[in-house]
Amino acid sequence: MNNQLEAAVLVAVLFGAGTYLMLSRRFLRILFGFLIISNAANLVIIGVSGDPTGRGTGTVGEGGPGNAVDPLPQALVLTAIVIGFAVAAYLTVLFYRLHADRKGTSLNTLYAEGQPGTAAAREKEIDS
Repeated sequence: MNNQLEAAVLVAVLFGAGTYLMLSRRFLRILFGFLIISNAANLVIIGVSGDPTGRGTGTVGEGGPGNAVDPLPQALVLTAIVIGFAVAAYLTVLFYRLHADRKGTSLNTLYAEGQPGTAAAREKEIDS
């Protein structure tokens, strides 16, 4: 198996596992699924950017601009890592607040009847 096929299989497994976790009804699994999918997307960007060792030395001064490594994919991945970290921090705080306020993080408990703040509870307040 060559390296490109191994990377493609790894990305497919990561996307599959992340999608499976994000389709769960538990909020912590959704958070982990998001983290896995964001890492898989970063691997895709690095994978399609090509092999930097096969194209040249990486400096413009040696061999001209044709041998330079393209820095754009690396900059995109760095930006994606920062954005992914910020969204993961937001989801972690949201997870904590859901656990502290609603005493549960499953979607079944979040949308259960009688919970304050849900649509069913607001309908009961309007009717009474």
